[in-house]
Amino acid sequence: MSDSTGEPVSGSALRYTDGQYIPERFRRWSTRPPTLRGRRIFSRTLHAVHRPWFAVRLPRGVGVLFTTGRRTGRLRRAYVKAIRDGDRAYLVSIPGVHALWYKNIQHDPRVELHLPGGGFEGRARELRDDAERRQAYDAFCGRVHPFDYVENAFHRRGRPSRSKIIELHEAWFDGGHPLVIDLGRPVRRRR
Repeated sequence: MSDSTGEPVSGSALRYTDGQYIPERFRRWSTRPPTLRGRRIFSRTLHAVHRPWFAVRLPRGVGVLFTTGRRTGRLRRAYVKAIRDGDRAYLVSIPGVHALWYKNIQHDPRVELHLPGGGFEGRARELRDDAERRQAYDAFCGRVHPFDYVENAFHRRGRPSRSKIIELHEAWFDGGHPLVIDLGRPVRRRR
């Protein structure tokens, strides 16, 4: 479905599969998903922008995920959308199995996740069944935090709204790869 400019109407522009995701705001620049090299460059740039801001104050709905590099064995940091629900945290690999941090988790599921309420050791795993998938969906897609408006402005055209944010999170959940982290003992925040 298109509007008068020929652009897809909100919602229909957000569907994607197997992590082949291009933000609605950048569709005019590229119609193909980025290469591995392109993802690495984008990831490094985004981390360089996020790190000084998130070092001061981590917004609700955002987590700092520490994984062990699958090839180097070095500690790797990624900023992710993470929603804590009790002793679990839910996150979605937006580019699906292509995310570098997701590949690290497949190699070694032991992680550290730092959230606004503190840091935790944990073990990442796939969702087990439909009931757990529904619980993850409700937690990930049903909550809107102030930072989500900034996130939405980056990914979508037009003024951010609660409904557009939920729609974006639903598209990520459906087209990406959702995971759960079983949280363990608390840990001190890394710098």
